[in-house]
Amino acid sequence: MSPPLPAPVPCVGVVCLRDGEVLLIRRGRPPKQGEWSLPGGRIEPGERAADAALRELREETGVEAEITGLVDVVDGLFPEAGRHYVLIDYAARWLSGEPLAGDDALEARFVALDQVEALIGWDETRRIIEMAASQYG
Repeated sequence: MSPPLPAPVPCVGVVCLRDGEVLLIRRGRPPKQGEWSLPGGRIEPGERAADAALRELREETGVEAEITGLVDVVDGLFPEAGRHYVLIDYAARWLSGEPLAGDDALEARFVALDQVEALIGWDETRRIIEMAASQYG
């Protein structure tokens, strides 16, 4: 039996859409290090979730966007890394900037929505992108 996971950490993710594309980052840290994912990260104490989403997007990609809606809330259970995240995923519309990896992202780029399945390994991330594209795209 695996050791119990620590208390969940509140985090945000951003599905930033631009003309049939979604902004992805390649993760520089565990969990899922080296894999393509959504920009996002931890909510700082006293920070509103939507503000955290835009801050994380800016820090990891240099892109500016506006929140268009809440997509879903997902439990990210990663026992191999000893982590439990509560991921609050937002949809956003790109406003300005070209992706440039920053913070803990190794790469950042816009990807055509029809390429997401080939790049994203975690089915929850694929589901969130699909939901955001259909509701807010």
